[in-house]
Formats: sequence, structure tokens, C-alpha cells
Amino acid sequence: MGNNNKIDMKNLFLGLQKSMKEDLELIRENVPHEPTKGDGSENVWIGFFEKYLPKRYSVAKAIIIDFEGNRSDAMDIVIFDKQYTPFILNKKGVIYLPVESVYAVFEAKQDISKFNLEYAADKIESVRVLKQTSAPIVARGISKKAAKLFEIMGGILCLENTWADSIENSKPFSDCYSNLNGLKKVNIGCVLNDKSFVLDKKTLKYSTSNESLIFFFLKFVLELQKLGTVRAIDLNKYISQLDSQN
Repeated sequence: MGNNNKIDMKNLFLGLQKSMKEDLELIRENVPHEPTKGDGSENVWIGFFEKYLPKRYSVAKAIIIDFEGNRSDAMDIVIFDKQYTPFILNKKGVIYLPVESVYAVFEAKQDISKFNLEYAADKIESVRVLKQTSAPIVARGISKKAAKLFEIMGGILCLENTWADSIENSKPFSDCYSNLNGLKKVNIGCVLNDKSFVLDKKTLKYSTSNESLIFFFLKFVLELQKLGTVRAIDLNKYISQLDSQN
């Protein structure tokens, strides 16, 4: 007798992938204004993360800042920690987050192309150049030294692939990607109508053509788990920028 209580997780994600494709294609075909089209694509992905990421992670469009007042480019999607972030600034609807609160940033585009991949890499770099702090913490009465900082993840999210071949077999994609080193490194990406990819120990690994979303999501959550919790902010570094020192 079969087990009717089993859930086919793959089929659930395939249904979700189909729904997201339809939403993004609807925006692509019916929204002529490019900025509005971009906002629509970002909102589809933000809704996905808000619904399926563990609740410890928050999602927003935001600008990232450091204790010296340096700022990143405006980021389409930021995955950050709200619970342990001592301040989040909101000025006329624009959210500013301290860099220490950030786990990952994404650029959301309709298509993946050389221009868009390099553009995403530049925006990721604008976050990674910011100065992060880390402070000692007290746990159960015992002071522990400041935790080692981690590198913020950076990715790209798209509907279509503009290259002739799948990104896994495309030399132009490979050549473009291999030039994005250091702070421009793109750790992970999802192209819904093609494949997703993740950088694993300096090697790119790809999904199959019909599992782009589930592969991307599970790999991304795995990478988030590896990062652990955001580091405690050294608030003295932020206080030192104030005129009030007493």
C-alpha cells in the first residue's frame, strides 16, 4: 500500500517556478516603462524570499552604509538580519542598513547578459568595499572575542538567458564570469528559463534546465547556514563619528 502522506517537494517547487515565470513574463510583456518593469521583477523575487526564507532573515530594497558614512549603490534585494541589527534608517521610503547586518545582495534583471552580469558585479563590489566591524560579545556571563567577519554573498536573478547556449555551455558567459574576481565575485545566480549556478570551492555548479529555482533556493539557504549569524556591530565605531562623545 502506497504512502499517501508523502509530499513531492520537487513538484511543489516546479509549480512555484512555473508561477514565477508567468508573473515575470507578464511584467515583461505588459509593462513598457523600464524602471517600472524593473520594480515589478524585484517585487516578484522579494515576495518569493519573504515567503520561503526562514523568518530569521529579512528582505528589502536598500542602500548599505558603514560607520564612516560610506554608502553602496541602491541594491535591488538585500537579505539581512533584523533581530540583531541595532538600527535601520528609513528616509522618505529609502532604507539604509548597516553593512554588518547584511548576509547577501542581489541584482534582479529580466535577462542575464554580459552587461547585466558585469553591472551586478559592480553593485556587489559597492557593498563589499564598505568597512565592517565586529565586537566582542557576552554569552552567559562570559566575554567572547569578536567573531571573524564573513564575505557578503552576491548574486543575480533573471528570467531569460540572452546567450545562444545555456549558461553552462556558453563560452561568452564563462569568459565574462571568469573576469569577475575579488570583490566583484558573483557567488550565485538563477535564470528561471535556463539554469541556476553556485560557486562551490572555486567551481561553478549548475542546476538542470527544469530545476533552476529549487536548486538555487536550496543552495542559497545552505550558504546562509554556513555564514551563521551576523556579527555583533562595534557601536563604538559608529559613536566615534558623532560630535557627542560624553
